[in-house]
Amino acid sequence: MTTGASIPSSSARPRRSRLLRFLPLGIAAWLVLEIWLLTVVAGAASGFAVFVLLVAGLLLGSVVIKRAGRRAFRALSETLQQQQNGALSEGRTNSEGNGLMMLGGLLLMLPGLISDALGLLLLVPPVQKALSRYAERTFERKVREATGTFGDAFQQARIHRPDGKVVQGEVIRDDDAPRGRREDTGSRPPLAG
Repeated sequence: MTTGASIPSSSARPRRSRLLRFLPLGIAAWLVLEIWLLTVVAGAASGFAVFVLLVAGLLLGSVVIKRAGRRAFRALSETLQQQQNGALSEGRTNSEGNGLMMLGGLLLMLPGLISDALGLLLLVPPVQKALSRYAERTFERKVREATGTFGDAFQQARIHRPDGKVVQGEVIRDDDAPRGRREDTGSRPPLAG
């Protein structure tokens, strides 16, 4: 006997989201804008000034990433020390904003003036708090909207193999005694090994 699971057709592809559809176009426009802005600054000042700006952004970004990494490692070490001592941690007060600081440092390291401005903006604490609250609310909303449970996802992963084939069937057991109530039939042969 088989279950009534539907077999997905190979020609039906999932619909891409609007963000994924326009992301390559947005990245290309951003790169063109960055290059145009660098040429405008080079024309207004000099090529050496643009070079100094790019090197300063690279150095400042690496310092910011290193500092955020140290803060995150220190917070992790303190949390592990508290857990070893048996004390429960109150929350993640020491690690607030480390991810956004690292993202800001990465944006500073990327060549370009717009990415530098966004990276500097991410280093401002009120902006970090507002973005982290927004990201947390968005994540919680997406989790609430998700239909199904982890068990449903696991069941789907078991039914649909990576090659797209669906294996259906039933299990038939030929047990005389119900499972868990078998009587011990005596000695067993030793395990090979």
